[in-house]
Amino acid sequence: MTEVDKKLFDKNNHYMGRPADFDTKFIQWRLEFLKADKDFLDKNLEMIDIGCGNGATMFGIASEMKSIVGVDINDDHQQVFENYKKENNIDNCSFEVFDIENETYPRKFDRLTSFEVIEHLEDDANVKKMSEMLTDDGIAVFSVPNKWWIFETHGANLPLLPWNRVPFFSWLPRPIHEKYANAGIYTQKRFRKLLENNGFEILEMRLMTAPMDVLKKDNGLKRFVTKYIFKSKETNTPFLAVSIYVKAKKK
Repeated sequence: MTEVDKKLFDKNNHYMGRPADFDTKFIQWRLEFLKADKDFLDKNLEMIDIGCGNGATMFGIASEMKSIVGVDINDDHQQVFENYKKENNIDNCSFEVFDIENETYPRKFDRLTSFEVIEHLEDDANVKKMSEMLTDDGIAVFSVPNKWWIFETHGANLPLLPWNRVPFFSWLPRPIHEKYANAGIYTQKRFRKLLENNGFEILEMRLMTAPMDVLKKDNGLKRFVTKYIFKSKETNTPFLAVSIYVKAKKK
């Protein structure tokens, strides 16, 4: 198990998280979900990616959109973003520093994405501000960590347990989890309620299988679990799912 990186906390000790690397299965499966949705991607539409990090997701669909603005709360990953953009001659993506909870964006977009971001908000009811960034017929896609995945992916401030992936910690009652966890976590019911109470109508909700990128070595264990247990990107079994993936439209 890995310890939580102290550099991922801001000056107020709020956990900011780390973007997934470009070559992870986590990113590839997310892109497969998006690319299979022809109703969402459109070369005539403009998109904003909230919490874009290094841009791994938005660059993967840049050719399918007119333009994409990536925003993040700080510029920690902007250099990686700009380097990849330059190296791959991508001219329709841009990076901006923007605080979704405390600022108002000056224009609206046809499409919005926000992956593994809502759980880091000080107040997750601020997803209402995301709905306000969409045009009247705008559509959004989100993902958040699934409560019933067997590992706590964001870590927790537990005595004598500085590990990042504490097993079964997320299964504890919500008041206990929220007291110690570095970030929020959601059941499908809770996430549906959050979105519906803050300007969205759910179009579809899916469970994204854990891609097991955490198993770095390509050994017998990894080959076995990815071939027989975590073999497809979508599951109906909650404890095999690392994330809840939702498509929603503005009410």
